[in-house]
Amino acid sequence: MANKKLFKSPEVAAKVPVANTNNAAGGKAYNKTEKAALAQIAATNCFNGTYYVSAESNLKLAKDAALALIGDPEFLAKVAVYSREKGYMKDMPAFLTVLLASTDTKLFRKVFPKVIDNGKMLRNFCQMARSGAVTGKVMNLSSGSVRHAIQQWFDVRGAFALFKASIGNDPTMKDMLRMSRPKPNSDEKAALFGYFLGKDVYAARLPQIVREYEAFKKDKTLAVPNVDFRMLDSLGLTDAQWTEIAKNAPWMMTRMNLNTFARHNVFKDKEVTKLIADRIRNREMIVEARQFPYQMFSAWKATEGTTEVPFEIRDALQDAMEIAIDNVPEFKGQIYVCVDASGSMSSPITGSTGYGSRQSTVSCMDVAGLVASSIVRKNRSAEVWTFKSEAQKVSLNPRDTVITNTVKLAKAGGGTNVSAPLRKLNELKAKGDAVVYVSDYESWVDSDSGYGMYGGSTGLATEWELFKKRNPNARLIAIDLTPSKTSQIKTRKDVLQVGGWGDACFDVISSYLEHGDSSDHWVSEIEKTSLE
Repeated sequence: MANKKLFKSPEVAAKVPVANTNNAAGGKAYNKTEKAALAQIAATNCFNGTYYVSAESNLKLAKDAALALIGDPEFLAKVAVYSREKGYMKDMPAFLTVLLASTDTKLFRKVFPKVIDNGKMLRNFCQMARSGAVTGKVMNLSSGSVRHAIQQWFDVRGAFALFKASIGNDPTMKDMLRMSRPKPNSDEKAALFGYFLGKDVYAARLPQIVREYEAFKKDKTLAVPNVDFRMLDSLGLTDAQWTEIAKNAPWMMTRMNLNTFARHNVFKDKEVTKLIADRIRNREMIVEARQFPYQMFSAWKATEGTTEVPFEIRDALQDAMEIAIDNVPEFKGQIYVCVDASGSMSSPITGSTGYGSRQSTVSCMDVAGLVASSIVRKNRSAEVWTFKSEAQKVSLNPRDTVITNTVKLAKAGGGTNVSAPLRKLNELKAKGDAVVYVSDYESWVDSDSGYGMYGGSTGLATEWELFKKRNPNARLIAIDLTPSKTSQIKTRKDVLQVGGWGDACFDVISSYLEHGDSSDHWVSEIEKTSLE
């Protein structure tokens, strides 16, 4: 159906730029700037496949975006640090750090300790460097600035931290030691390195935690050592021993193993149940754990429908979610939240391997629902619209918990028409101050000339121009959940395009609403990142 408002407003149509590319779904789109594209990909890409794009294509997307800015290594460095420190990402920060190792040694030395901040990140770095997938050649980890950086990584960490970092494969700690050949800076570390490498070492020189762990493996009647549960999981522990583990577990381990604790009857102890519930809702621990809100939703979802995990624990997870979204901004005036509920939003938020394996039980639709529910929680007059091929208004009770409202929204299916909510609002002659979109922006329904009649432009760009004609001070915030170099609207001062969802996303939105004065505010925020 033709958009009659558009054809009655030739001056509006003249302001809308012609689309210059197509998105992954084949719909009309605009190319992002090189910096905006890299920022978007760095904030969302886990190198897994999405609904329309394979894992291999996402790797190429990341590589092309980074290489396009190889002449600006400082921006590459800032994106690496920002995506790790603010976005809590793992793959892209390590990827960019490997690239810097072969292009700018000085910046690499600054970035490495900021990005490669735990054992998992070191494994990512070593794996990518040795694969040759980043630079086209296998990197030598045992010489030059790379070896020096890895040496420093080992030097500044105590024996307990290194033992904790030894958990994981591909590569193992043994592999990393053989590849990078760091030199131990103490007798204790020398013994520990030998232990990792499978050598015979003098046990008395090993760190105490290692001696306790080895002793426990031989005698399960000893006290359970304070090590990661993954080191204990295969040892055939009793329920009482699992209860001891649960008492001392850090926040993230607790969140990830609620069902494991339930299987081992940990929650039959009321005092321990209260201890764990209080830990889950502990504000300082939540912040320190650097968890995405969707990971708490994942934990809640994993315990849904089970009677083994008690109400106190599920209630604590809802409290934790409320704390996690505490920095959601309050908008002035009327706000509209537009949630993509199309079929492509059923894709897992962390993508899939391409072999039928989901990396997360939480979908893009779940995350979009979380964003909308979080905004409604802090902005009680906000209107929520979901869209597929068409848009419809959804009623959410702002007094309900974020999780309760998210479940109401989490149903994906159908075609993608990003412009549909704005078209409805324009038909209603709606007044508003801000419109927030949460989507993967793979719009294609409104690119069909038999449906949208937007000519050479995208539907979103055209409908936004119509909305602005009626609401000249309004702002559009486009939250993109998947890696892409395209958008449905070109960058402009009244539009904020930001990737991913976490503290960084809402921090940028708050900054934009308070004093956004550039045509690419998110990139400007990244460029403020300190490398010192």
